[in-house]
Amino acid sequence: MRALAAALAALLVVSPIAAIAQQRPAAPAKPAQGAKPAEPAPPEPDGPPYEPQLLQLAEIMGSLAYLRTLCGGKEAQDWRNRMAALVEAEGRTPQRRDRLTAAFNRGFKAYSLTHRTCTDASQEAAARLADQGGQLSRTLAGRYGG
Repeated sequence: MRALAAALAALLVVSPIAAIAQQRPAAPAKPAQGAKPAEPAPPEPDGPPYEPQLLQLAEIMGSLAYLRTLCGGKEAQDWRNRMAALVEAEGRTPQRRDRLTAAFNRGFKAYSLTHRTCTDASQEAAARLADQGGQLSRTLAGRYGG
């Protein structure tokens, strides 16, 4: 919980970020002829009760990463570092890390499809998302961060 609280506290400071590259899992190796196929991975345990809000926060961070970088924000690398810290703190399983990264990338891509240059609308969207992300971070930290 302390790691979550620290990660969320770091997110409260709004600044730009660069996108996290999409992580694609390597194709599984085919078993040799006559060999037994590998056992399937054990099912992933249910995520914490705050998982939906955490994924929403990751998506907001991805959106801000794109918009702030588009508008020439000087702290673009900070967003990438914050997302990496969030994945480190909360990505206890490969599936969970993949979900967090996918949410970030979804947010990044959503705005990259409609905002090609920095405009007043881009800056307004970034400000609105920053407020939403800050509020969500405070809510998560207050309720689950200890």
